[in-house]
Amino acid sequence: QLVESGGGLVQAGGSLRLSCAASINILSISAVQWWRQAPGKQRELVAQITRTSNINYADSVKGRFTISRDNAKNTVYLQMNSLKPEDTAVYYCTDPLTGTWGQGTQVTVSA
Repeated sequence: QLVESGGGLVQAGGSLRLSCAASINILSISAVQWWRQAPGKQRELVAQITRTSNINYADSVKGRFTISRDNAKNTVYLQMNSLKPEDTAVYYCTDPLTGTWGQGTQVTVSA
């Protein structure tokens, strides 16, 4: 099970940190992905961190978002800086191997 938290309302240029807490040893998951879906838009892969700490970002968030993992807390984070209104979406963390998705957390960035 994956549980997201940390969403909220922030002004453009602000920051938020999302958390994805796993109910199992996070290192037993081959990769954790952060996706987002804005109203009327397709779901977008935002960032991924693998068990071996290979990291990838969508071009739209490179240089602004940082994905990281705390093995002791079985948690993956998404630090989001310099937020823009177009970052507004529901953010989900997933285990792509098992198809496990969290319930999502809303991020709203006001202009």
